[in-house]
This record gives sequence, C-alpha cells and structure tokens, in this order.
Amino acid sequence: MIATATEPILRVDGLCKQFTTKTGPLTVLSPTSFEMQQSELVSIVGPSGCGKSTLLHIVGGLTSPTAGQVFLDGHEVMEAGADRGMVFQAYTLFPWLTVHKNVQFGPRLRRMSKAERTKIADHFLNVVGLYGFKDHYPKQLSGGMRQRVAIARALANNPRILLMDEPFGALDAQTRAIMQELLLSVRKSERTTTLFITHDIDEAVFLSDRVFVMTARPGKFKAEIRVPFGQDRAADICSSPEFFRLRSQIYELLHAEGKAVVDAEIAAGHDA
Repeated sequence: MIATATEPILRVDGLCKQFTTKTGPLTVLSPTSFEMQQSELVSIVGPSGCGKSTLLHIVGGLTSPTAGQVFLDGHEVMEAGADRGMVFQAYTLFPWLTVHKNVQFGPRLRRMSKAERTKIADHFLNVVGLYGFKDHYPKQLSGGMRQRVAIARALANNPRILLMDEPFGALDAQTRAIMQELLLSVRKSERTTTLFITHDIDEAVFLSDRVFVMTARPGKFKAEIRVPFGQDRAADICSSPEFFRLRSQIYELLHAEGKAVVDAEIAAGHDA
C-alpha cells in the first residue's frame, strides 16, 4: 500500500525511548507523535541530547522504541529496510569502491542486472552533479562531494523516505549552502520525502515545510512551525522579513529550553 495525497506516508505514534544506565533508567524521548505527507521536508531542531537522533534512528529501524509505533505506508516499521534511505554526518562510503559502485551498492544487493543498476547510478550521479567523477574513489573527493555521493547512494534504493541526521554539519559554510540548494533541487525533481535533523535554525527554515522544536531531555515536541515558502524557494528568502520572523520564533523557543537545561544543572550542583 502506497500513501495517497490524503494518507500520511509516515506516521509516528507515541514513541518513547528509555535506556538502562548504572544510575537507573534514563528517558531520552517522551511520547512523540507526528505525520508526514508525500514529498514533505520536515526538520527537527532541539537542544543537544534531546533525543533528535534517537527519534530518527527509531524511524530508520536502527533502534527499537521502549513504547510507541512507527508506520510507513501503513505498515509498522520493525527493522531497517531499503524503503528508508539514511544519510549521516559521517559519509559512510565504502572507500574500496568507486563512486559509481558505491551508488550501485543497494541495487546490487537487490540483485538488479548490471544494466539496470548502471542506469540507476548514472541517473542519480547526474542528479547530484557528479557523473564526471564516477570512476573516482571517495578519498579523491572533497567533503561536499562525498556527501553528494552518499545522497545519490541513498536515493538509488528508491526509498519512500530519506532520513538525514545532520548531513551537512561537518561542511564549511559555502559548501553547506551549496548542499542545501542541492537537496531542494533533488526534492523537487524526485519528489523525495525527507525527515531532517539539524542544529542550524537557518538551515531548518530554508529547507523545510515544517519545523518541529523539541524540549530538553527527555525530548518531546514543544512547537510545530509551518514554513510558507513553497518548493520553488531560493536563497533570497533568507533576507525576507518572514524568514527572520520564523528564525526568531524558533530561536526563542530553543533559547528557553537551553536556559532550562543550564538552570537545572546549576540546581543539581547546589544539591550535590
């Protein structure tokens, strides 16, 4: 079953996550629920340690929730699968494979013919602008180019949703801006649905249809901010009054959470 225009492609229902530590149970994610529609780009921002990455890993099937469920196209997610493409801050490319063979890796696992997987790899390397580097190895590429390969490799599996955990966090400012514009272009051409984790407020506003702001640990959604710029946005929106208004709104929400964390740490220190 594939989600229709009115049915969510992703539904997260009451997710919680608790870890066992030497000092007792540690709750990192409080009950969290949300939905995403086809081709949406949704960002999650929040204080460090609030459970953003944990939430993404549960959706990706890499971590099991303590409570709650994740549904993709109406089917419960129980483990990792090719229907969720993951891109991390670390490039996670195979250094012994060329760019072209890295992108072919998923289709090859699915036992596609050489002609089919070559066609897929060619297409997505063209999408990310790296076809001319297909015979290079990862060590021969810049950081931004490696991340483009990682995105192409994830897309080559034809995932229903792309899960991105601070994918541009290690890049310099100029390369990061280029990668943001690339992601918008890929989204438009491929109708990719993307759940995006970031610490960068400007990045969240520039890329997203919606931004969820999380509380400090144990994390839960504090606010949902709708971004009205549409899919044809360009860099000039970053100087618009509406961009600054949204940026300020999210900043104030995060600042309040950060202050609460500091106040709690000071209080704990006085009680010790």
